[in-house]
Amino acid sequence: MRRSWTSFSLHKTPYFWTSTLWPAAELDYAIYLAKKNIQKQGALVDYEKEHYTQLHKKINHAWDLVVMQAREQLRAAKQRRKGDRLVISCQEQTYWLVNRPPPGVPNILEQGPERGSYNSSRVQMSSDFYKCEIERFRKALGRNRVKSSVCLEAYLKFSSQHGPHDPILSGCLPSNPWITDDVTYWAMNAPKVAAPTKLRVERWSFSFRELLDDPVGRGHFMDFLQKEFSAENLSFWEACEELRFGGQAQVPALVDAVYQQFLAPGAARWVNIDSRTMEWTLEGMRQPHRYVLDAAQLHIYMLMKKDSYPRFLKSDIYKGLLEEAVIPLETKRRAFPFLRKPLHSSPSPVLQSTPEEPAVTSTPAGGNGKQ
Repeated sequence: MRRSWTSFSLHKTPYFWTSTLWPAAELDYAIYLAKKNIQKQGALVDYEKEHYTQLHKKINHAWDLVVMQAREQLRAAKQRRKGDRLVISCQEQTYWLVNRPPPGVPNILEQGPERGSYNSSRVQMSSDFYKCEIERFRKALGRNRVKSSVCLEAYLKFSSQHGPHDPILSGCLPSNPWITDDVTYWAMNAPKVAAPTKLRVERWSFSFRELLDDPVGRGHFMDFLQKEFSAENLSFWEACEELRFGGQAQVPALVDAVYQQFLAPGAARWVNIDSRTMEWTLEGMRQPHRYVLDAAQLHIYMLMKKDSYPRFLKSDIYKGLLEEAVIPLETKRRAFPFLRKPLHSSPSPVLQSTPEEPAVTSTPAGGNGKQ
């Protein structure tokens, strides 16, 4: 299976780079409004409704293409992780707020220190305008936001969890392949090994995606599902991944093969999906493409994540893997040996300057000591 390393990057996508000088075409803006119209079921802002209506009349001859592109982009967005999907959505919204600003908002592409002053006569400061502004601010105040303390707590939890697995912070065992000629580290962490390391097995408990992205972990998860008589769920997910990343010429054949094996009535390895998802899948199979099974794949993925994955982490199979996992011994001297030293806080200056207690010279009454 391929792994999309670009999903870990939350930088601005090239489409929104200002250096590309990408023109804000009417067709692209129509696709953006069509996506918002589908997502919000027609609940667009007033000025967006006006633009939507104008564009529909202006490019009515290509409106089927606009709607098709909007649905394809929404379908592709569902495959991204939640964080990536949120970042790209914010970038796109900001891009169009800059290139298609709302009424009454200065256009920064036309106004500036060298472009004259902003002409406020375009907006009529009527009672309706202020009512809309008050309603907009009221909605902004009622919007749910995450407290900074919750964000910091999640960040600290993530850092403490992934800290021992960071080669820079915790070092590499048995040796560092970046500064030595020893490649044992790569051999022990190859995609398929007989005995995985303990750090590798521990990462499977971080998230369900970590388990599926590791071929060794996915193999042990398959063994667990076979004992529970639900291995067809993971097989279906793998078949959908093969369809998504396979060749374009094989897409119709792969779609039909997956349907006959997992979704058709009386299939040999039938998987249980709800009726609504099945209707969407059957409708999309009229014109098969590589993303036609995404809804069914997501349904099975969430089923395994919420049901099978927690039981796998509590099973004897996973506990046995943790006990039998390899803990490599250090064979090469580290370039920075202080990295693995435990950090201790400095002793308090008060404790260091505390004088020793004086010796007791007196003896109990009746003794020979001085009174």
